[in-house]
Amino acid sequence: MNGCGGDPRAPLGVVETRTCAAVPTPAAAADRLNSAIYDLKTTSPTSDSGIIRIEVPIQQQIEALEWLRCQSDTTLPRCYFSGRDSGDIPLIDHGQGNSDDDSQQKLVSVAGLGSAVSFRHLRPFSLDDWHSIKRFLSKKCPLIRAYGAIRFDARSNISPEWEGFGSFYFMVPQVEFNEFEGSSMIAATVAWDNRLSRTYGEAIAALEATMWQVSSLVQRLNGNTRRAVTMLHQTHVPNKASWDSAVKQALDLIKTKNSSLIKVVLARSSRVLTTVEIDPMEWLTSLQVEGVNSYQFCLQPPESPAFIGNTPERLFYRNQLSVCSDALAATRARGGTESLDLQIGQDLLSSAKDHHEFSVVRESIRRNLESVCSSTIVKPSKELRKLPRVQHLYAKLTGTLQKEDDEFKILSSLHPTPAVCGLPTEEARMLISETEMFDRGMYAGPVGWFGGAESEFAVGIRSALVGKGSGAILYAGTGIVDGSDSSLEWQELELKTSQFTKLMKLEAPVVSMREKVEFK
Repeated sequence: MNGCGGDPRAPLGVVETRTCAAVPTPAAAADRLNSAIYDLKTTSPTSDSGIIRIEVPIQQQIEALEWLRCQSDTTLPRCYFSGRDSGDIPLIDHGQGNSDDDSQQKLVSVAGLGSAVSFRHLRPFSLDDWHSIKRFLSKKCPLIRAYGAIRFDARSNISPEWEGFGSFYFMVPQVEFNEFEGSSMIAATVAWDNRLSRTYGEAIAALEATMWQVSSLVQRLNGNTRRAVTMLHQTHVPNKASWDSAVKQALDLIKTKNSSLIKVVLARSSRVLTTVEIDPMEWLTSLQVEGVNSYQFCLQPPESPAFIGNTPERLFYRNQLSVCSDALAATRARGGTESLDLQIGQDLLSSAKDHHEFSVVRESIRRNLESVCSSTIVKPSKELRKLPRVQHLYAKLTGTLQKEDDEFKILSSLHPTPAVCGLPTEEARMLISETEMFDRGMYAGPVGWFGGAESEFAVGIRSALVGKGSGAILYAGTGIVDGSDSSLEWQELELKTSQFTKLMKLEAPVVSMREKVEFK
C-alpha cells in the first residue's frame, strides 16, 4: 500500500500499540506474535482505516542486525537503522504513555522486513508527502516509525539502479526487530485504508504471508564471519584525469570575481566487479566494527539494490520541540601511533584552509536553524570528531522549534548542507549537475526515520549500493574550496571508500574493462 495516494490530512480511525507479555527467546516471541495476529484476524475492524502494532518483548539483548541476517527471503523490502552511539540514544517509552522507568529503555537499533505501508513517488518530497507519512504515526505509539531516504537532488533524472527508490522511499515495517540495551522486541504492524484499496482483511493476509517467511532462529555472528569477496575490477566516474579537470573548473569558478561560489562538494562513483555476489548484510555487519560515532543503515525497496552506509554525520534529531544538528567538515587520516594521531589532529585544527571549509558549513547550518527556531546554540564551536579511519572538524548545534509541524521545514532547510553540496546551495548544485556524470541517488541525501514525537536523519555519505549480481557501487565526495589540491582530494576519496574496499581482496582483472556491473 502506497500511503502517498490518500488524503494526507485525513486522520486514521485507529492508531494503536498492543504489548504482549515478555518471553525468554525469539522463538517464543514469534509464537506469541502469530497467536496475536490470529486474534486480529478473527476480530472485525472498528474503522475503515488504521494501523495496529503488536509487540512482544524478549528478555535478552539480541542484535537487530543478527536477526535481519538470518532472514533468507531477499525479495521483501528491508530496512535497518542504528543510533550513532549510546550517549546519543534517547530513552523510549514503550509502555503506552506510562512514564514508569521500567517501560523506558534505550533503543539501539531497528531491523524491518516487509512494509505495512510504504511511501514512494517520482516527484520531490513535499509537505503533503510528509503529512501522508505522519497520519500513520502517533505520539502514543512511539515505535511506529517510517524508515527511509530522500534523493540528494530530486530534480535530477533517476538512473536505472536507483529507480526502485523513486524520489523518496519510506516504509513502516510489517515485521520489526528492536534491539534495546538489555533486551529485545519483535513486532508486527498491520495498516489498512479502504480509500487506498487496502482493506483490513487484505492487510492481515499480507502480514501472515510475510510472517511465514520470517525465521525465529537468530545466530550470533561477528564482523569477521563473511564469505571471501575478491574485487576483479574497479571503474571510477570520474576517472583521475576527469576529476582533475572538474576540480580545476570548480576552483576557477570560486576564484572568479563575479562568482558567489564559495565551496562545492564533488563526488565520485566507483563500480566494483567481484568474484561472488556481495551480501549487503555481511558488509553492514563488518561496518559495525568501525561504527564508533557513526550511524549504520540499510534501505532496500522491493526488487531493488540495498543502499547501505556507515555515516558519521547527523542531519538532525528532533524530540518534541527540541532539535539538534551537526556541522562536520574537513578530513584527515588517523595516525598509526598516539603521538602521530595527535599531531595530525592538531594540524587539522590549525589549518586555515580546513577552518574556512568547516566555518562555511557550521555557519550555514546555524542560519538555517535560526530560520525555524526561536533560539539556537552552537557548542562546541569546533573540536575533533575521531572515527576509526578518519577525523573531522565538528560542532553541535541545538535549537528550539516554534511548533512541531516545523519538522518538515527543518528537513527542507538543512538538506543539502554545505558539507555535501556547497555554498551557496543553488550555485553549488548547478555546478554538480553540470560536472558529475553519474546519479547520486540517495547518496548524500537524508536517511533516517519519522516518528510520532521524534525523528532522526543522518546524511547518507560513506555509502554503497549493493545489488544482485557480482558487484557494488561505492560513493564518496570531498569539499572543494580555495586552496584545494585535486590530487589530495582524490586521496581523500580513496580514504573514505576504504571502509568498503578493505572488505575485498584485490585480484588482477580477468574481465573486459568494458564489462559493467548490472543492478537488479
